[in-house]
Amino acid sequence: MPAFAESAPLFLRCFAAARSGGSAPPSRPAVSPPGLLAPLLRQPVAVFGGGVSGQAAGDLLDCLGASSEVFDEKAGAGASQRFECSQARQHRLVVFSPGFTADHAWLQTAREAGCTCLGELDFASLFWRGRLVAITGTNGKTTLTEFLAHALCAGGEAAFAVGNVGFPFSRLPLRTQAADAVAVCEVSSFQAETLRHFRADATLWTNFAEDHLERHRGLEDYFSAKWNLVDHTCAGPVFAGSSVQRFAGEFGRCLPPEACIATEGAAPDARLGGTPFALYPYRENFLLALAWWRHTGRPEDALYEAARSFRPGRHRLALAGEFRGVSFWNDSKATNFHAVEAALTTFSAPVHLILGGRSKGGDLRAFVGRIAGKSRHLWLIGETRAALAGLCAAGRIPHTVCASLEEAVLGASAAARPGEHVVLSPAFASFDMFRSYADRGDQFEKLVKDLGATSIFQ
Repeated sequence: MPAFAESAPLFLRCFAAARSGGSAPPSRPAVSPPGLLAPLLRQPVAVFGGGVSGQAAGDLLDCLGASSEVFDEKAGAGASQRFECSQARQHRLVVFSPGFTADHAWLQTAREAGCTCLGELDFASLFWRGRLVAITGTNGKTTLTEFLAHALCAGGEAAFAVGNVGFPFSRLPLRTQAADAVAVCEVSSFQAETLRHFRADATLWTNFAEDHLERHRGLEDYFSAKWNLVDHTCAGPVFAGSSVQRFAGEFGRCLPPEACIATEGAAPDARLGGTPFALYPYRENFLLALAWWRHTGRPEDALYEAARSFRPGRHRLALAGEFRGVSFWNDSKATNFHAVEAALTTFSAPVHLILGGRSKGGDLRAFVGRIAGKSRHLWLIGETRAALAGLCAAGRIPHTVCASLEEAVLGASAAARPGEHVVLSPAFASFDMFRSYADRGDQFEKLVKDLGATSIFQ
């Protein structure tokens, strides 16, 4: 594997070093199946989903000497697109990707045939011998996962950011089996809701707000999915942010006093000046990391030092460019209402907000009402643009319906005055127009870069 540049996040450079083992070819540690899985591997394992999670599970099975067969509803090389009773009888174990709901027809067919069905995260946890810190939340969980892994690596520990962060947990047991290694695992509600064997040494829950209601039956069902992670934190502490505490009370869940961290309305911390955590909502992440850090007895100064060298991942409210006194901000990872509202709190000057995409459910009318007074103009894109436009018209909110992201960027840049901001903070999924939120952010940044060559800036 090529060496990572010095600009790469520290935890990624640690991971590269762990993989490469210096100049020698990487060697895989011995991996053996736990007793409960061994008899299930005598027949080929059905892997549901041919994406990164399914591929990682397949690699782990291959290392065990077990055979596997991939099933995916999307056409793909080597994947079957049907899973019926006849296929189910050929398997005893199913490992499924997060995209499969608990009541998916294929999983129902597998269970009826007597198969054991495990989510990829659950499956991977059975092979992990190190410590496990779980991170969840509606927003901020990726940043917190990456920061905690970064801080541990900075202190000389072997730590790895895995799970929903983009690196499947199933890949980690193939890299290390060290008992003192720490897996910092981002867990989505899709992954948490079906956990059975996963056991966390600690769980950090950043916040809670409406999201993924296209999958969950309602807000309480979404909360319950994440709460399942709390139920699987048996050996250590849980730390939860302010909004999690409010919803826990609303839904009749009990958090112990020591779990409750006041993440909202916290006073500024001078020691975080010049770091990504100086302002909300990033400060929410730091306060939860600090609570866990103190609980473990690690030196507090080391966490503040790590904050100074940490750089958040791309597409998280970062300056993409400035033209004629107008600043352009890429917040493409803001795929829910809560993230957009948090982003808007950081601006004092008027904002031209580029909004829209594929709906994930939620109270659209209430959301538009909350952001109306925080934006000078809304530039609407994607599948939700017509619904958003109707609500804007009813509320007399200045808006423009755009056929493309390019049209929105050009329109907003022409309308914005010096000192104002154009912000891509879409609030919705990207898959109606783009491959991913990263693709959406990349295209936005390119459009901003190209602005200087367009006629409006001549």
